Amino acid sequence: MMNRLRSVAFLLLLTLPAFTTFSQVDLAYYLPDNVSYDPAIPTPKSVIGHEVGEWHITHDKLVLYMRTLAAASDRITIEDIGVSHEDRPQVLLTITHPTNQAGIDKIRTDHVWLTYPNESDKFNVEKMPSVIYMGFSIHGNESSGSNASMLTAYYLAAAQGPEIETALRNTVVLLDPSLNPDGLTRFSSWTNMHKSKKVNPDPNDREYSEVWPRGRTNHYWFDLNRDWLPVQQPESRNRIAKFHMWKPNILTDHHEMGTNSTFFFQPGVPSRTHPLTPELNQELTEKIGTYHAKALDRLGSLYYTKEGYDDFYYGKGSTFPDINGAVGILFEQASSRGHAQESTNGVLRFPFTIRNQFTAALSSWQATLEMREELLNYQRDFYKKVLKEADNDDVKAYIFKAEKDPARSYHLADILQKQEIDFYRPSRRVKADGDEYLPENSYIIPLKQRNYKIVKAMFEKRTEFEDSLFYDISGWTYPLAFNMEYSELGSREYGRNQLGEKVTEPEFPVGAVIGGQSAYAYAFEWHGYYAPRAANRLLSKGIRLKVANSKFTAPKAREEEFDYGTILVPVANQSLSEYELFLEVQKIALEDGINVYSLNTGLTEGVSLGSNTFTTLTAPKVAVVVESGSSADAGEIWHLLDTRMDMYITKLPVGRLSTSAIERYNTIIMTGGANLSEAGINNLKRWVGNGGTLIGTTSAVNWLANNKFTTLKFASGERPSGEKIPYDQLTNFRRAQYIPGGVFMSELDLTHPMAYGYYKKELPTFRRGNTFIEASDNLYSNPARYTEEPLLSGYITESNLEALKGTSTVRVSALGRGKVVSLVDNPNFRAFWYGTNKLMMNAIFFGRIVNSSAAR
Repeated sequence: MMNRLRSVAFLLLLTLPAFTTFSQVDLAYYLPDNVSYDPAIPTPKSVIGHEVGEWHITHDKLVLYMRTLAAASDRITIEDIGVSHEDRPQVLLTITHPTNQAGIDKIRTDHVWLTYPNESDKFNVEKMPSVIYMGFSIHGNESSGSNASMLTAYYLAAAQGPEIETALRNTVVLLDPSLNPDGLTRFSSWTNMHKSKKVNPDPNDREYSEVWPRGRTNHYWFDLNRDWLPVQQPESRNRIAKFHMWKPNILTDHHEMGTNSTFFFQPGVPSRTHPLTPELNQELTEKIGTYHAKALDRLGSLYYTKEGYDDFYYGKGSTFPDINGAVGILFEQASSRGHAQESTNGVLRFPFTIRNQFTAALSSWQATLEMREELLNYQRDFYKKVLKEADNDDVKAYIFKAEKDPARSYHLADILQKQEIDFYRPSRRVKADGDEYLPENSYIIPLKQRNYKIVKAMFEKRTEFEDSLFYDISGWTYPLAFNMEYSELGSREYGRNQLGEKVTEPEFPVGAVIGGQSAYAYAFEWHGYYAPRAANRLLSKGIRLKVANSKFTAPKAREEEFDYGTILVPVANQSLSEYELFLEVQKIALEDGINVYSLNTGLTEGVSLGSNTFTTLTAPKVAVVVESGSSADAGEIWHLLDTRMDMYITKLPVGRLSTSAIERYNTIIMTGGANLSEAGINNLKRWVGNGGTLIGTTSAVNWLANNKFTTLKFASGERPSGEKIPYDQLTNFRRAQYIPGGVFMSELDLTHPMAYGYYKKELPTFRRGNTFIEASDNLYSNPARYTEEPLLSGYITESNLEALKGTSTVRVSALGRGKVVSLVDNPNFRAFWYGTNKLMMNAIFFGRIVNSSAAR
C-alpha cells in the first residue's frame, strides 16, 4: 500500500508544468501534465466563461462552478453550511472516492471517535482515511486562494488513473472555496472593474489601491481570521460547526502577503509557538513542509519558512487546529492585488499566484495521503494525552458568573457550546475567592475532558513568554474579557459531585416586570448588557426616561438599593397610555433579559424620584466616522450598535465632518485621525461646543489632543538602556517595545456616569499600543485608571508596565457645552470583549450629562 501511495505522491510532485511567463493562460498551465482528465467533468471555463486567472472569480460564479462540478462528479457532494451577513451561501465540498461517499456518515463518525480517549482504541487507523480541510481566502482581497480552489476541485474530480483512485480511497477532502464570501465579492468587483484590456502592472494604477475599507474583511469589517476561537461572526460559526463535526487531521489556510514577497509555508518562528501546542505538532508541520518545498522547487518558485509568522494566537485558522488534535498550515503567497503588478521579483502575474496556491493544495493532499496513519495516530494520542495533562494540572475546574448581568454569562456560555466544551450548572453552592456561586447563576467547567486544550486556551492567564514578538495579540483570557466573577478550583475546592445539570444549549435570560403594571413609574438598573438596547427602544418610541445619578431605595418594590445609573420610566405625561407603556416595558424585560420594577410612590429613600439628581435622557443620534482610521475598530462599533443594541448608526464619510451634515447627530465617534483642513477642524469644534459628544478611541485620542480638542498629557515608556543592539536585530528590538495586545486591570469610579452599570470597581481592559495618558489632577476627570499592578495576561516590557501604572484609560473633557470622551483602549475588541462594551454605551448615553467641572 505504501509503495502505491508514494507513487501517487511522485505523480503529484513531478508532473506539474514548469514555470512560464505568459499572462494569458489556459488550464494546462496549472495542471499536472502526465495525468488524464475525465472529459465529462466540466472545466472552470465551461461554467464561469473565462480561464482561471483571466478575471478574479466572483463569489456567485465560484459557487455556480462548485455546484455544477458536484452535480457532474460522484466523487463530490456539496452542502450549504450557512450564509454570510450579506446572505451569500457558504458551501463545503466533501471530496473522496465514490465508495467512501456511499458510507460517508460512518467514515465521519468513526473518524470523530478518535477524539474520544475512552473509545478511540476500538478503531483501526490502518483502515481509515485521513481528513484534510482546505480553506481558501479568509481575507477576501487575498483571492488567489479562492481562484485556486476551482483548480483543486476540478483536479480531484477529473484526474484519472489507479493512483488517483487509491489516493481518493484513503483521504477525505473538505474544500471550503471561500471562507469570506462578502469580502471576496467586494474585492473581485474592485479589481475587475479596473482591469484594462492591456493589463498594466504599474503599482500606481488604481486597480492595486483599494478604497477603504477594502476587501480583506467581512460585511462588518471584521477580520475573520481572528475569529476561529471567539466565533462572533456567522461565517465563523458556520465553519466551526463543520470543523467539529469532522475533526480534520490537517487544515490549510491560504493567504496572500506583500507583493515584493515570495511564498511562505509553516512552521513559523519556533520560539513563537504557544506552549499549549505539542512539540510533535510542530515536528509534523515541518515534515509536511518538505512536501511543499519539493513541489515549489519543481515550479522554480521562491519560498521561505520558519520566519515572520508564528503559531501563538488560537483565534487564527492555522493555529486553532493545533489545540484540536490537528495540524494547521498557513500559506502566504505574494499578492498581485490585481491581474499583474511589478515587484522586486519581476512582474507578478495573477495566474502565477494561483498556481502556487494550487500547488500547495496538492502538496498538502499528498502529505495527508502519505502521512495518513501518522496523522491519525497523532490525533488519537493527542486526546489521550490531554486527559493526563488535566490530571497533572493544578487547576481542576473553572467556575464563573455575572451575578447582576446574566446576559454576559449567557454569551460566554454560548461560545463554550459552539466549541463543544463540556460545562455544567454547579450542583450546589460553591464558595471560592470570596465569591459565592449558585446553581441558578453560575457555570462550572471541568478540565478533565477531551477539549481540555481549548478550555485552557480560553481561560488561562499567561505573563511569561519565550519570545517578545507576536504576530497578533499575546493575551485574551475570556472570563476577563467578559468581566466575569470567576475562580480557578483546585483539587481541594473541586469534586465531580459538584457538577449538576450538563448544559447542552444555553438559554438567554428572560426578565420580568416585577410588581406588574404601575400607575406611577418603572425602574431598571443599567447592569444588564442589553440595558442600553432597552433604553434606546423606549426612547425611540418617544418615551421619556431619566437616569439616577445617586442611589436610592424603594422598599415596597425591593429591599436592595437601586444603583447609580438606574433608568426611571415615569408613567405620567407620556405619549402612551398607562397600559401601552406597561406593554413596552414588559417587552424589554422579556427580550433584553432585564428585570423592571414597578414603583408606586415617589417617596423613596436616599433621593426621591422627583429629585434633580435624576437627569432626563436624550435619544442618541450616532455617527461613526469612516474612510479614516481603523476599519476594524469602526466595524466593531457598527456591529455593536446595529446587531446587538438595535440602534441606528450612520457611517459618516470623514469629509463630511467639514460640513453642516454633522448637525443631524448628537454623538460622533472617531477611531483614528482625520485629514481635515483648519476650517474642518473648527467646524467639528463648533459642533462639540454647541453640545455635541465626540468620542475618540485608540489613535483618535492622540489626534484629538494634537488638534486641541482636549488638553491630555501623554507619558511614554522609557526604553531600557544598555549595550548597543546588533543592526540585524534592531527592527525586532523596536517591535518588542510595542504592547501587542493583552489584558490589564483598570479601576473604575463607580459613581461616575462613565461607569454606570458596573458593580465592581475592577475592570479587565484590553490594551494594545503605547499610548499612555497621564492622570488628571482633577480626581473626577479619571473615571477609569490602570491600577498599580495592572498586568493580568499578556506581554509587556518592564518599562512600559511601569509607565502604564496609574494612567487614565477613560477621560472626559469639556469643550464649550459639549464633551469629548477619550477611550484610550478599544472597548469593543473583536466583538468578544463584552466586559468593556458598556464603556462605549455609557459614552453614547451619558457622556453629555457629565458635569463640566468633572471634565477638565
